[in-house]
Amino acid sequence: MESLLYYESPIGLLRLRAEDAGLCGIDPVRSRDDVEQPGPLLRRAAGQLDEYFAGTRRDFDLPLALHGTPFQRRVWAALLAIPYGETRSYRDIARAVGSPRACRAVGMANHANPVMIVVPCHRVICADGSLGGYGGGQEAKKCLLALETHQNC
Repeated sequence: MESLLYYESPIGLLRLRAEDAGLCGIDPVRSRDDVEQPGPLLRRAAGQLDEYFAGTRRDFDLPLALHGTPFQRRVWAALLAIPYGETRSYRDIARAVGSPRACRAVGMANHANPVMIVVPCHRVICADGSLGGYGGGQEAKKCLLALETHQNC
């Protein structure tokens, strides 16, 4: 059974979703369209997000239920290895997953990441240092990167 919780964050309203196996979604939304059914895991996730946005949490300790292709799951695992406050290029991630020419595919896997922030796709930038895309929007990506380098959003 899937549970749902809305979370007010510095980057906007987020919808958190979990299933029995773990956290399966963090999505930016404009409104609360569904009835909340928070369970213990989502309350724990919200608490960890509070700590992250307060600058006191660098890593998340939550079970994840990530559904994707084998390539997407390899990319998401590589994202989890990017240290807090650091960035990697799409090319770096492509190399890390053993597909050095798959920069665009890495970008698509980033876009398909179901749990933004927890799986830190915001830490992936272009080789030239530009931000690249972000499902939560450019301003949200800038804010998250600034937060992790102890700057203001």
